[in-house]
Amino acid sequence: MTSISPPAQLLGLATSLLQPGFEGTSVPDWLRRRIDGGLRSVVLFGRNIADLEQVARLTAQLRAENPDLVIAIDEEAGDVTRLEAWTGASRPGNLALGAVDDVELTESVARDIGRELHAAGVTLNYAPSADVNSNPMNPVIGVRSFGAGTDTVSRHTAAWVRGLQSAGVAACAKHFPGHGDTAVDSHHGLPHVGADAAEIARTALPPFTAALDAGVRAVMTAHLLVPAYDPELPATLSPRVLLGLLREELGFDGLIVTDGIEMSAVSDRYGLDGATVRAVVAGADAICVGGGHAGEDTVDLLSGALAHAVLDGTLTEERLNDAAARVAEFAAWSGERARAVTRDGIPSDIGLVAARRAVHVHTGADALLPLAGAPHVVELSPTMNLAVDGQTPWGVAEPLRALRPGTTSVRLTEPELTSPEDVLERSGLESADGRALVVVVRDAARHGWMAGAVRSLLSRRPDAVVVEMGVPDSPGAAPGADGSANGAGAPAHLVTHGATRVSGIAAAELLAGVSA
Repeated sequence: MTSISPPAQLLGLATSLLQPGFEGTSVPDWLRRRIDGGLRSVVLFGRNIADLEQVARLTAQLRAENPDLVIAIDEEAGDVTRLEAWTGASRPGNLALGAVDDVELTESVARDIGRELHAAGVTLNYAPSADVNSNPMNPVIGVRSFGAGTDTVSRHTAAWVRGLQSAGVAACAKHFPGHGDTAVDSHHGLPHVGADAAEIARTALPPFTAALDAGVRAVMTAHLLVPAYDPELPATLSPRVLLGLLREELGFDGLIVTDGIEMSAVSDRYGLDGATVRAVVAGADAICVGGGHAGEDTVDLLSGALAHAVLDGTLTEERLNDAAARVAEFAAWSGERARAVTRDGIPSDIGLVAARRAVHVHTGADALLPLAGAPHVVELSPTMNLAVDGQTPWGVAEPLRALRPGTTSVRLTEPELTSPEDVLERSGLESADGRALVVVVRDAARHGWMAGAVRSLLSRRPDAVVVEMGVPDSPGAAPGADGSANGAGAPAHLVTHGATRVSGIAAAELLAGVSA
């Protein structure tokens, strides 16, 4: 790296490409200085949010520094929520909407999210996930996808984009060119997509094409290796993927945003600064950062790296100017929408309505539902991926207790169970003697310990009702008593297609026999 100090104008252009996060629920002084120095975007995380009123005050303070400031958030709703990280989402996520398969409902839910975001002062939402969850063992997409079918995901991706953007908030289809057929979480390692170009074009790309046709304003890149396009560089850092495929072949002319640049898939190999420079060289316009690196030093590091890359010839001035121009154009659009659209923020029950419709009941439920009396609930809780806030509440026990006072419950995690049989000692089954037993799981098909624990519970209580709040192994399946993870020996069970607050309420209502 050259030791020449970059000119202020060059540093300003470099800074304008960053979309950093920050700590706290008020605007830090360093961020004010950076906005004054050319920063055009910021990202809000759960740590910045107490409630909607506080967020609206925060965004007003930010926009007082620059009326066209892009204020972004990762609000997929469903299991990935920032606005409702402390309470659980009031709207179901993509898998639930895909299970209902009503594109008008999906558009309405997305519009409802957009109205709330707009009322809070947000102008860019890193959603929807346009990934086709074709690998049921996918550790990071799962319920964030509309499903495993390309057609379903395409239709609902377009509807979600239309709904969100009709409320004045830009949508961002992710994770291009598709993170669904992967078995590695890019927060921790580099996923590999083994399909050839024809297969990818047939299965993974159509939802992104649908998003483009719906007028999506931004696309987020994926940190994964796709040898069909580039055998060496992850998609985020690959000109073949960003310029060749997304810009030239698919014709996208909007803003290209990277997934969090600090994620291990790219930062472990290239460093934060190296990955940032490579991403912009490859065709990215904006760099999302700040999930784990949220200080002024990160902005200094990345803006300096981009400016020095121009000075040493690694990054052409033309490419930097092109990216900065796209960011400026996007900022002007978002600022105009922020001022022009009425911030109604009208409360809506569309999320609960959608969650109720998404609950599927299978296998012998008529004989056991509604439950008699107050049940005992055993919730088996996995470790969630980093896209999901680990503090977000979920489950069925609490909403069921509100409907059936006297409901008892226990929650168990993998470290607490050294063998599947341990669940019999630790689940408080003695509390369920003479009472209904409800077993709640989340992605049991992906977690061997969880499926084994369910089988042990069902061996003792074959009359239990199982509630799957994640991705079922197959349509209508739940952990079975026949030795399979999901099978025909299953008891009565429900599938909510997500673990949101409203999904828990909808399941509890059905278990208790409460009419909506």
